Amino acid sequence: MKICTEKSEVARGLSPYRLKKNTIGFVPTMGALHDGHLALVKRSKSENDITVVSIFVNPTQFNSQLDLKNYPKTLEADIRMLTAAGVDFLFAPTVDEMYSSREKNPSPETDKEQFDFGELETVMEGKFRAGHFKGVAQIVKRLFEVVLPSRAYFGEKDFQQLAVIRKLVQDYRLPVEITGCPTEREPTGLAMSSRNLRLTEQERREAAVISKALFELKNSGFRFSLAEAKKKAVEMIESSGKLKVEYLEIADAASLQPLNDWDGSSSARVFTAVKVGEVRLIDNVELAP
Repeated sequence: MKICTEKSEVARGLSPYRLKKNTIGFVPTMGALHDGHLALVKRSKSENDITVVSIFVNPTQFNSQLDLKNYPKTLEADIRMLTAAGVDFLFAPTVDEMYSSREKNPSPETDKEQFDFGELETVMEGKFRAGHFKGVAQIVKRLFEVVLPSRAYFGEKDFQQLAVIRKLVQDYRLPVEITGCPTEREPTGLAMSSRNLRLTEQERREAAVISKALFELKNSGFRFSLAEAKKKAVEMIESSGKLKVEYLEIADAASLQPLNDWDGSSSARVFTAVKVGEVRLIDNVELAP
């Protein structure tokens, strides 16, 4: 695996493959890798000639400097995992490489490109994390411009982010195919996330109730009104008194707009964000009427 820290290194390294018309798969990450990331890598390797992974903890998508500071960083272990997985290129740039000095510590809005994702960024994560998706779009667009991938792979755990990235590609007519991959889960059902590394063992066990509540809603929620189903799911998650639901929403999977009743839509999903101690976790599950 070739490790690149500069954009020019990536361009030089990938140039021979582009000349041969090889397809390039790309998996953007913020590191602290787990089996969910490796599932994206496996999918990329199965569908492309070359696979590139990036590791970059992007400061412009964090709403809290403390959250940015505490985000887990495990680069040496990540390199070992990616090497074993057969990744061809790792792009691990510094903040200086990706942002100018003016952009290093931006406010949530001031120094970002003015992307417009409409209603996609006004609900759920967009509502509770102002400017977050503009920061995501900013770095993903720059990474796409460096790697020039044929396809890029994202996990459905961050389903709203996936929708925003698809809108980004559509709006800017970027020549990359976006592939969403199912959420990978721990044996307890907890959605795999780099943030899980910040949980204590006790918190990790308790956090398993998040997915249990979402799947319970999927399996039996239609027996109740939509409002009652949401209420029961929140109560289940918060029953121990140690978890706090920030939001739990049932929304249309295409528009991400909240549903007010069971309307027979086959594209409904339930989304939630939950505080477990000092760690904020998100999850979502597809529903079927």
